[in-house]
Amino acid sequence: MLRMRAIGIGLVIMSMSWPGVVLAAQAKSADSSAIVATPNDGSPQSADDRPVLQQRNPRYRIMRDDVLMISFPLVPELNQKLTVQPDGYINLQGAGSIYVQEMTVPELVDSLKKAYSEILHNPVIDVDLLDFQKPFFFVSGQVNKPGQYDLRSETTVSEAIAMAGGLAPSAKTQIFLYHRISPGWMEVRKVKLKDILNGKHVNEDSDMQPGDMVFVPEKFISNFRKYVPYSFGMYLNPTAFF
Repeated sequence: MLRMRAIGIGLVIMSMSWPGVVLAAQAKSADSSAIVATPNDGSPQSADDRPVLQQRNPRYRIMRDDVLMISFPLVPELNQKLTVQPDGYINLQGAGSIYVQEMTVPELVDSLKKAYSEILHNPVIDVDLLDFQKPFFFVSGQVNKPGQYDLRSETTVSEAIAMAGGLAPSAKTQIFLYHRISPGWMEVRKVKLKDILNGKHVNEDSDMQPGDMVFVPEKFISNFRKYVPYSFGMYLNPTAFF
């Protein structure tokens, strides 16, 4: 069972079926709210389970299929170009295999020095990323072109909607921005796009971060019409019989 709680100007409690997850939301004002999802297994949470502050300028972490150039300035015959395998390992020349997925480049350099310390004395190693996963974001729901988009420059939520072809006629203007704040924790922020486009609360038009997702829900009436014949409206209008 998933519960969502918004605390701010009032208190709203909602529930939906999603085993093992609890959503707790805290609204900073009547116009915005943030929801954080965390595992709920019934056990007490330790300090390590709580969301942590993000690093301001995080280093890129190596992913599967990234292409690395490993250089040995003093031993050029060991220079090698490697692709990270699907299991996250790379096979080193003369030093076996090491797991590199989710490492930063400085962390990889340290691991390489340890791996080659058995055959080299104080090895000097440089690592360059030749090909890597480009930053991206998702736009889903009631937009004209939902999908994944490259994050090539600073892009706001409203600009992300525009890149996805704009809102569909069935779209609500109250949308949601999903952002992962740490492993196991997801922040969901409500954004009133109509207000932003009208020049209100423009500070809510935050910049997209790599891996973010914008979800545009469907208007209630559009969803309602899927299950009710259009002719049903005549029975709600007494003037139709006169």
